[in-house]
Amino acid sequence: MYQKIILLFFISIFSLSMIQSQVPKGIGKSDPEAKKVLDAVSAKFKTFKTMKASFTLKIENASGKTQGSKSGNILMKGIKYQVSITGQEIFCDGASIWTLDKAAKEVQLSTLDNGSGTITPQKLFTNFYDKDFLYILTGDAKHDGKTYQVIELTPVDKTKSFFKVVLEVDKVSKVIMSTRVFEKTGNRYLYAINSFSTNTSIPDEAFVYSEKKFPGVEVIDLR
Repeated sequence: MYQKIILLFFISIFSLSMIQSQVPKGIGKSDPEAKKVLDAVSAKFKTFKTMKASFTLKIENASGKTQGSKSGNILMKGIKYQVSITGQEIFCDGASIWTLDKAAKEVQLSTLDNGSGTITPQKLFTNFYDKDFLYILTGDAKHDGKTYQVIELTPVDKTKSFFKVVLEVDKVSKVIMSTRVFEKTGNRYLYAINSFSTNTSIPDEAFVYSEKKFPGVEVIDLR
């Protein structure tokens, strides 16, 4: 479950360069106005040296009823990252990855390898957008005095487990503040970023798992 949660989160904050690849002929065209917004999101994200954010994930059924929710935080610095969500934490120092399951009192240690299926923000993002999307700017939405540009994406690959993704982009900051993924099962995963700060000082120690901080946890070395 944590892989899906983290995947959805990175959809909501990463640059959208992979969306902008060529769509096969004969299946329609994307909205050039939506592309302008996505280009701006991508360019803005590339300016961030570090990033901190808190987020909420809600799981809804087809009728919109909330089935559960989780809250979490993320830190990023280059290829280093740390994700904390209810009961789970992931640390990556740019070389190793520690995936902690607090309930099981177990942490799996693996080596970062960009050439494999290792869980990294970059790889997760690539996996999600490994097929082309069609996208359209559907208009603006207003929440709490702010205006958001709403973009709807549909996957060209119809074998995906989802059929639609809706993004809300802050019109001023050019940051994706919410993502709603519509699965074919009827479930919906709604991400909302609660707070977001960039280019602040983050010590490298934040991206390394500490055995002292989590006593009694078994380390399973998969390297």
